[in-house]
Amino acid sequence: MEEQLKSFFDFLENEKKSSSNTIQSYERDIKQYETYLEQSQKSFSKVTNEDIEDYVKSLQEIGKKPSTISRSIASIRSFYQFEVKNKMLEEDPTKGIKSPKIAKRVPSILTSNEVELLLEQPNTADLKGLRDKAMLEFTYATGMRVTEIISLNVSDINFEKGLVTCQHANKKRTIPIGKISLNALKDYIDEARPILIKDDSNDALFVNVNGSRLTRQGFWKIIKYYKEQAHITKEITPHVLRHSFATHLLQNGADLKSIQQMLGHSDIISTQIYMQFQDDSLKNIYKKTHPRA
Repeated sequence: MEEQLKSFFDFLENEKKSSSNTIQSYERDIKQYETYLEQSQKSFSKVTNEDIEDYVKSLQEIGKKPSTISRSIASIRSFYQFEVKNKMLEEDPTKGIKSPKIAKRVPSILTSNEVELLLEQPNTADLKGLRDKAMLEFTYATGMRVTEIISLNVSDINFEKGLVTCQHANKKRTIPIGKISLNALKDYIDEARPILIKDDSNDALFVNVNGSRLTRQGFWKIIKYYKEQAHITKEITPHVLRHSFATHLLQNGADLKSIQQMLGHSDIISTQIYMQFQDDSLKNIYKKTHPRA
């Protein structure tokens, strides 16, 4: 099985151009499945539909969430479909296996006042505060994913045009940056970043106090710190700022297609989840603009 797995992961990386996060997710799911097969003394090439169902039941019994189980099934199915396509197997044993129903979660968002309160917290009189101010403003201004932000280099920012070039899953997109965020970025890059970095060849946009590229964990800790400083009771993560970015754009008249492009959603269905926050805003627009409202 190891040889087949290596071929599958090579396919994901080199042909399908999947992101490293996606590949790691596939690896976790399939390795867990492989362990189950070993413990059950079953060969992956002789697995039946019933065996897959038993595996799904085993995941449910140990308390795995429906979303986790659904993702695991999708990973295993992709692997078997790859094997069938390459004539290593005659039939996909996951065929007909249904994923558990997943309850749709309402995205957590901040109000405009809560966003303002959060963004006011960093003390720009010191180096760390300048960086944190730039980072928080940028996150809310662009709606980018945390992995995208920490991967950025200074060269990805076009200050003249007010744009950032972002790459996710081997797809590039360009996102506008507002004036407030641009000014905060300039202050950070001019005054704080040159002192924080230890190596002039380091092109990372956001760095930690040791001069290294900021990590995902470091990013989360910074947001948590300022949430507590602002005494905001809601849970705030980088993704909450991303949800807030999209929702506030929609509430202020932006169209879904534009928001989809800025968020980097491959399917507009993913963007439509924000429509549930638009009801009152749409009613107000209707009342103000329809001649017979």
